[in-house]
Amino acid sequence: MTSDDERPPAVQHADDAAESIRALVDVTHAANLPAPLVYDVLGNLKWVGHRLPEALQHLASGLGRSLDQYDVKEDDGRDPVQSIATATDHLTRAAQLADQLADELDKAQGAIRGQGYRPAPTE
Repeated sequence: MTSDDERPPAVQHADDAAESIRALVDVTHAANLPAPLVYDVLGNLKWVGHRLPEALQHLASGLGRSLDQYDVKEDDGRDPVQSIATATDHLTRAAQLADQLADELDKAQGAIRGQGYRPAPTE
């Protein structure tokens, strides 16, 4: 196992993104979330959806290039070219779904764009 400082940047950034989503889950669990706050959160999350396809395409391309740079082997004897082709197919589909995710988040954001709030009156 490597320390955080020794991990490749791609691994560290993916870990940071996953940790950020976990933290978002924690702070939103059972919270009262007025529309302006949710609007801002959705604005940031939709950019994750818009940027993720490019990152996934880069991962797929990097896998393909690795076949030319390394002596790639599969533990079970399968053809690494086929494994990478299969992974690339899944990454391509994930990129399409991320685009859909971004579109849906944009629509959710638009649905609440005009909403405001005031603190509830106290008795």
